Amino acid sequence: MYLKRYLNNLDSLIAAIIGFYVIYLFTAYSGVGISPDSIMYASTATNIQAHGTLITFNKGPLVFFPVFYPFFLAIIQFITRVDPIEAGAMINASLFAAVIFTSGWIMEKFISHSRIYKWLILIAIILSPGLLEIYTFLWSETLFIFEILLFIIAYWKYLQTHSTNALISVAAITAVSCITRYAGVTVVGAGGLMLLLDNKLTVKKKISHILIFGFVSVSLLVGNLILNRINSGLSTGTRYPSVTPFIDNLYYFGTVICDWGSLSKTAYPFAPVITSAVLLALTGILLWKAFKGRINSYENIVIAFAVVYGLFIVISASISRYERINSRLLSPMFIPLLISCTSWVPDVLILIKSKAKYVLAAVAILLMLAFEYSTVLTDYQRYDDERDYGVPGYSDDDWNKSEFIVYLKNHKNLFKPGIPIYTDADEAVYLFTRMSSTVIPHKEPKADVQKFYAQKQFYLIWFTNLYNTELISLPDIMKNKKLVKIGAAKEGEIYYCDGK
Repeated sequence: MYLKRYLNNLDSLIAAIIGFYVIYLFTAYSGVGISPDSIMYASTATNIQAHGTLITFNKGPLVFFPVFYPFFLAIIQFITRVDPIEAGAMINASLFAAVIFTSGWIMEKFISHSRIYKWLILIAIILSPGLLEIYTFLWSETLFIFEILLFIIAYWKYLQTHSTNALISVAAITAVSCITRYAGVTVVGAGGLMLLLDNKLTVKKKISHILIFGFVSVSLLVGNLILNRINSGLSTGTRYPSVTPFIDNLYYFGTVICDWGSLSKTAYPFAPVITSAVLLALTGILLWKAFKGRINSYENIVIAFAVVYGLFIVISASISRYERINSRLLSPMFIPLLISCTSWVPDVLILIKSKAKYVLAAVAILLMLAFEYSTVLTDYQRYDDERDYGVPGYSDDDWNKSEFIVYLKNHKNLFKPGIPIYTDADEAVYLFTRMSSTVIPHKEPKADVQKFYAQKQFYLIWFTNLYNTELISLPDIMKNKKLVKIGAAKEGEIYYCDGK
């Protein structure tokens, strides 16, 4: 029996190995992609490993992000003695392989199992431009997506027994996901929704299991938020009200779905309708299956998460300001959405008794292959760029071969100890020079701007190739402070404020 189980997942193992190699290819030139978030994670991991402190590169406590992903990197750094940025490519390749294998394991348990369907979905996961972007950067989504799949497996095991021990296992995985990304609350929501719809539970047991699951699953998150409040006075860092209304977020969500589905930009005007149709359809399917008493299956756990995550992103983006809805924000939803939108095909084909089902099956396979061919073209174009210039971000040649970066590294003696350093890219300063600096304030709130202008002496490192319109500009600073240029190279300048 055990041998058969492992043989059934041999195809998943092969797909996982291919996925590992694909990430290796994309990161072979310059290593894992590095963004400002990546530097936050890596620097905190280094401080955890070296000093046992949750301090970032800028000497402040880690608040804007939860603690587990840096802790995960710190464990790897402790074991391997390799900096997370250097080890990032192998970490991500391993996590991507784990995601692929786990996805195959889940599909092996579907009610209407189809080997061809499983292969096509595994290929789609390996080729997904959205996932390849995530797994070529040092981002917490790489671990979070894997945790979502572990939650799905654990919840299915709970459905087999409805035991308290199995429920606590589900809740423990959920708790860790909540301190990997704050969006882990969607895993809490998906688990709570499935418990609420479960017709196999008595009312008394349903209430007790919802309370147990809810308490355990949010316990680590509550602890993380309390720690943040103690360290900084803020639970999740400074958050601003949203500037994008609900209808705009429906549009941005829909454009991501269009890109994932390899639709042309001519479909963008219909993006709000596409978003609404997808979320309403999946919600309707889940409620219909609950009404029919067929809620307890892998497919429905997947659908539940897709619905909760999709609604969470659209609603939260309409309340709180963060980066515009994009492929990265929605990436944890890609595999659940892909499965939710396609898992019904084998079910329908089984119900068809005539030979027409073979024709329909062939059409479905051809459509899937056409979709995957279009993603291959997208992937190849990106690979063609990245094998010559590196993964976009601080890993690519625009930064690694920047004359100003070389100048900064060779002229650190320009900065006298005790005088603060400001910059429009504090992460870049830390990554390439290991000097500590402070990012210049945003235009809002005005109090932060006035506090900055009250500084008597400071250095200013200005990267001229960056265009962050949310920060105060160099001309604005020059209007308010007397700056003396003390160094420069192509793409950057160094100024000193002498107290005026």
